[in-house]
Amino acid sequence: MNINLKLSPEQSRDLEKAATEEGISIEEAALRAIELYSSRRKSTLLASIEKIKTEDSELLKRLAE
Repeated sequence: MNINLKLSPEQSRDLEKAATEEGISIEEAALRAIELYSSRRKSTLLASIEKIKTEDSELLKRLAE
């Protein structure tokens, strides 16, 4: 899939800087940022679910009955 991404001048500079520091293309830097966001989001979601299971275990048992 091809997409056009509109970045602010600051975002564009930051992305270009990250790519340069890593020795990768701007496209690769953007893809890595997306992957990082996705993995953090999934981790946060799983941690939240675990917290609810732990803290609300009695309520969840009652609701299941």
